[in-house]
Amino acid sequence: MSRTSLHRKLKSFLSDNSGSVSIEFVLAMPVLFWAFAASFVFFEGYRQSAINLKAAYTISDMISRETEGVNDDYIDSMYELYRLLTRTTGATTVRISEVWWDESDLRYYLRWSQGRGGIDALTNEQLTSLADRLPVMPDQESVVLVETASEFSPLFNVGLDDITMDNFVFTRPRFASQVAWSGV
Repeated sequence: MSRTSLHRKLKSFLSDNSGSVSIEFVLAMPVLFWAFAASFVFFEGYRQSAINLKAAYTISDMISRETEGVNDDYIDSMYELYRLLTRTTGATTVRISEVWWDESDLRYYLRWSQGRGGIDALTNEQLTSLADRLPVMPDQESVVLVETASEFSPLFNVGLDDITMDNFVFTRPRFASQVAWSGV
């Protein structure tokens, strides 16, 4: 086949505008269905992430307003509140701690910590590794630290695996210098 003949056939193919709607439908619909499903999954993921963060801030704010001591029942109710606010069916964890800063030692210390949903209480050794994520505080100042995690499983398989959404929220106690633990 000569070069001009190939050029002519290619030009004829490119200028041809006839086609079959059913074939075009079969070719285009899988892409459109995947795009719709992916949009839904990504929107749902961002929505769940925002809900998880708002729930963590709600718990942190509630605890920071406590003037009486908190106990195991209170922490259990915060865990249940987190599950209720996030409306998740996957695994969830909540760890609530009170952390204070000592200027003379230049380090954070743990007053108390409680975990629910399969996570252990925070230790002073673990707290040392979290020091770069904690705020700068004056001497003897304390914060309530709320760590939450929730599993997100996409409804459709669009190339996204299950994701654990972690939140790390801290709030200064509002009406007292610290939130006391009355672990009865």
